Amino acid sequence: MTYIAKPKFHHPGLPKNALGFTHRDYEGKISTLCAGCGHDSITASIIEACFDLSIEPHRVAKISGIGCSSKTPDYFLGNSHGFNSVHGRMPSVLTGANLANRELIYLGVSGDGDSASIGFGQFAHSIRRGVNMTYIVENNGVYGLTKGQFSATADRGSKSKKGVTNTDNAIDLVAIALQLGASFVARSFSGDKTQLVPLIAAAIEHKGSAFIDVISPCVAFNNHAGSTKSFDYVREHNDAVNRLDVITGRDPITVDYAPGTVQVVEQHDGSRIALRKIDADYDPHDRVGAMSFLQRHAAKGQIVTGLLYVDPEAEDLHSHLDTVAAPLNSLDEKALCPGSAALDKINAALR
Repeated sequence: MTYIAKPKFHHPGLPKNALGFTHRDYEGKISTLCAGCGHDSITASIIEACFDLSIEPHRVAKISGIGCSSKTPDYFLGNSHGFNSVHGRMPSVLTGANLANRELIYLGVSGDGDSASIGFGQFAHSIRRGVNMTYIVENNGVYGLTKGQFSATADRGSKSKKGVTNTDNAIDLVAIALQLGASFVARSFSGDKTQLVPLIAAAIEHKGSAFIDVISPCVAFNNHAGSTKSFDYVREHNDAVNRLDVITGRDPITVDYAPGTVQVVEQHDGSRIALRKIDADYDPHDRVGAMSFLQRHAAKGQIVTGLLYVDPEAEDLHSHLDTVAAPLNSLDEKALCPGSAALDKINAALR
C-alpha cells in the first residue's frame, strides 16, 4: 500500500529534536510487509535513532538489495537519497557512492538471503575495506519472498514451518564481520527497541565499517516452535552483554561510578557510548575475545546481543586511499586535469 499517501498533518504538540523535526519527518511510505513483521520494528528503530541524532534526512543515502528486508528503506526517511540495487549487490553500490561523496551518511540495509548467500562476497569485501557505513542485516533465517526456504543463516537442526529440519551449518555474519576487521560489530533483536536504537545511533556516529546483525522473526514462515529465529526463542535465549546509551559530542559529561560498572567508549569524532556492563569480564575492545565469547555462547544455544566490538581508533576507506575530501561532482576542470607536468610526474613514478 505504498501508493497510499500518509497525511501531511502534524499535530503541533509532537516532540521535536534539535533541528525542529518530528518523528513524522523521518518516516516513509506505508509498509506492505506482513503485520507483526520484525522488519517494521527495525524501521521504527532507525527512525528513532535518526530523530535522536537530529540528522538532516537529505544527508542520508539508504541503499538496499533484494528481499523483504531490502523493501524497508521505502518505509523510513522518505526525504533522503535512496537506491534499491540488485540481489546481493548493495555493498558494491554503496562503496561506489561513498567513494564519490563522503559527505553523506551511508545506511546499507540487507537481509540474510541478500548478504549471506548471493551477496556473501560483496558483504565480505565491503567490511574488510573499511567502508564508512552502517550495514544492517535484517536476519530472519528464511527466504520470505519465495515462501520460507532456509537461508544460509538458519541454524542447523532448526525446523521450517513445514517441519523440515535444516541439515546445513549456519553462517554467522557477526563472526565473519569480526574476522574481516569490522571496527564496529553488534547484534540485536527487532523486539528489543531499547537496545537496538542506541546501537543504530552509535553505528551511524562511528567512522568505519559498522555492522549490525538484527534477528528479525518472519511471522509468516519462521515464527513457530522449532525455529531458532522466532520471537519466543530469541527472547528465551537472548544474552545481552551490555546496556547501551549514546552521548553525542557536546558538553563534557563526567561520571563517578565504581570501577567496572561503566565503560565509556570514545570514538574519533568525540562521541561517546556509555556501557553499563552486565558481564563484568566482557571487553568490547577485544576482537579475539569477542569471537571466543560468541562461540562459547552459541554452543549453549544462546544468542549474544549488544555491542560486541568497537575500535575507537578506526579508519575508513577514504583514509586508506588518501582521497580528496570534496565530492567528485564538485571538482572543477583544474582539479581533474592538472596538466601535462603532473601526468609526466605520474608516468615517471611508474617506470
